[in-house]
Amino acid sequence: MLSELTLTLMRLGLLVLLWVFVFAVVGVLRGDLYGTRVKRRVARAGGGRSRAARAPAPAAPPAPAAPAPNPGGSKGGGRRGRGKGKGPSRLTVTAGSLTGTTLPLRPAGTLIGRSPECALVLDDDYASGRHARIFQDDDGTWKVEDLRSTNGTFLGATRLTEPREVAVGSVLRIGQTIVELQR
Repeated sequence: MLSELTLTLMRLGLLVLLWVFVFAVVGVLRGDLYGTRVKRRVARAGGGRSRAARAPAPAAPPAPAAPAPNPGGSKGGGRRGRGKGKGPSRLTVTAGSLTGTTLPLRPAGTLIGRSPECALVLDDDYASGRHARIFQDDDGTWKVEDLRSTNGTFLGATRLTEPREVAVGSVLRIGQTIVELQR
């Protein structure tokens, strides 16, 4: 038989476990209702941006993108030299809270999402933290991939399930934001 003290300790332990479970459920529901917290970027010295979290690009995006248009004077050029003139060189937001924003594409990849680490930071409740990436593969073609976002990335009317090739004029829908690739 169990003593009265053992029985009381078991009851208290069960009560503590029940409250831990309740707090865990409340935490998950809170995260689902209010979404992930997006921290604002701090303005860099000399950047002159007061609303850095909504800025479409980090303080110095031209530096990585600068080598892309320069073929180095050779016709056969390297990976970055290929594709000049035939592929997109920038993306423009055509619908959404950042309409009119233009961002140069980087061959290594341009991240789009709500996270401050993205090159294009979206103020869109239907976008994930790291939603999509546009990059240039080894043979010089531009591709877009969905980074396992909750609501998906659409190329035209097609939802992306794997990286797909994009060209000038391609239209991407990320949440309620529409982005067009331009030359």
